Amino acid sequence: MINTPAAPDGLKDGPVIATVAALIGDPARANMLTALMDGRALTASELAAAAGITAPTASSHLARLCAAGLLVMEKQGRHRYFRLSGPDVAAVLEGLMGLAQRAGATRTRTGPRDSALRQARVCYDHLAGETGVALLDGLYRQQALIPGADADSPPRLTDHGRALLSRLGLDPTPLEGRRRPLCRTCLDWSERRHHLGGSLGAALLDHALSHGWILRGPGRSLTLTANGQAALRPLMTPEI
Repeated sequence: MINTPAAPDGLKDGPVIATVAALIGDPARANMLTALMDGRALTASELAAAAGITAPTASSHLARLCAAGLLVMEKQGRHRYFRLSGPDVAAVLEGLMGLAQRAGATRTRTGPRDSALRQARVCYDHLAGETGVALLDGLYRQQALIPGADADSPPRLTDHGRALLSRLGLDPTPLEGRRRPLCRTCLDWSERRHHLGGSLGAALLDHALSHGWILRGPGRSLTLTANGQAALRPLMTPEI
């Protein structure tokens, strides 16, 4: 367990966000967390390379991140694999990326990889980037999804939305009633607008990957294929 400092006089009881913020804010740990944003598990050596640090230093950082509940470790044979503990951690990281960009705290990078990440990428287990935002916009525009009653309420899937998904071969019924919300919005750091998360967002990306509509690229980047454009167009464009 991490040591939580006592709250200074005058502060209310509750979670001490400074402790978690300090863990995420360390450059090496931030790089390791970002490397895990595609939802896949990586070894300590792979994460050390991503952070540009030595293996012993990486082990120390990983131990702290696991103790804080930000990462989980799985042992497979001789190897130990690390991954984000859940989509809530990914949502926090995505939100921080948006804040960093808005504050001007960005690295200057050029080239096709940046363009690919802006176009389509994995946000833990769902689709982000321009394509992810366009998907949510299309679902709202044709009332396949209805926004929640307030900012804290998740979107609601309509009967029309169920019909659209059914035509793609995706049945959302098994996803309902789970602890994870069926639909939720996630702030996209590059577009500064929302894309679709939740169990439905994850199921849509998994369905698209399994059918070859979307292909994984290096890191978090994704590529929408021609077949994928044709298959997903009904979700993005209102039917005429």
